[in-house]
Amino acid sequence: MKVVAFGGGHGLGASLRALRGIRPQLDLELTAVVTVGDNGGSSGRLRAERGILPPGDLRQALAALSAEDETSARTAALLQHRFTAAGFGAEDPLTGHAVGNLLLCGLMELLGDPIAALDHAAGLVRAQGRVLPMSKQGVQLEADVRGADPDRPEEISTVHGQHEVAVTRGTVQQVRLLPKDPPACPEALAAVAEADWLIFGPGSWYTSVIPHLLVPELAAAILASPARRLVLLNLAAEKETFGLSVADHLAALAWYLPGLTADVVLADPAAVGDPEPVAGAAESLGARLVLAPVAVPDGSPRHDPVTLGTALVPVLEVDR
Repeated sequence: MKVVAFGGGHGLGASLRALRGIRPQLDLELTAVVTVGDNGGSSGRLRAERGILPPGDLRQALAALSAEDETSARTAALLQHRFTAAGFGAEDPLTGHAVGNLLLCGLMELLGDPIAALDHAAGLVRAQGRVLPMSKQGVQLEADVRGADPDRPEEISTVHGQHEVAVTRGTVQQVRLLPKDPPACPEALAAVAEADWLIFGPGSWYTSVIPHLLVPELAAAILASPARRLVLLNLAAEKETFGLSVADHLAALAWYLPGLTADVVLADPAAVGDPEPVAGAAESLGARLVLAPVAVPDGSPRHDPVTLGTALVPVLEVDR
């Protein structure tokens, strides 16, 4: 069963860990298609200084798909290790960089191709799936935001950059990519065309999930794909989606990609509250709402890979 998961950051990592856990049971072939708009932190620095794709979200996907043997797990932990200040002052160039970001930067420069770099890095952690960028070209995200300046709550201004959109204090009205028509990664298009399931979310809606729908070739491939579609909803609201209800998150998918349909929407009942409006929004996409406890038991808004995987099994094996 071929599964393509779209997203970025911690949200995509959560779904990939769950899918990796049930991969042997369902005989899954996994592909992660990752957003490439990050302009903050280590990724932003490497992007600006070296001209490469922002590596952070790609690194996190590789770590999430790592095999569980001791060597692979330790290598994945190394990829995630972030250098802290070493006492040499503010000029320490390694401070804030993740080892995996530097590794991917080196591989991209050495091999001259981000796909070859990602495939090689995947071999280092014996990744249980493939990691691909949504485009081989880095993109910029920008948004029209109402009230970005708290002193002018009704004024709409343009916010530039994924990081800036993610932390905006205003209400996002619309997001878009620059350039508006970046070329889709050919390998990602091929994976979508061959998929049995396409999975969207969880993750930051405007900065990790929706950007995939704004790449014209990828959007067309998603609409043309005969695969079933699953939407995994978040466990808590984020700054960038302030003012959006859970049901609004689903409506936003269809707004940014008219004609998009889904088969299943999976959510945690504690995060949904009243299920009726969410079920109605799911139905408007052609989907049924499935409720299952998928959060970690300590009550924090994080998906538990084991319980999420357990909830995914009956959904994904519906045709078996």
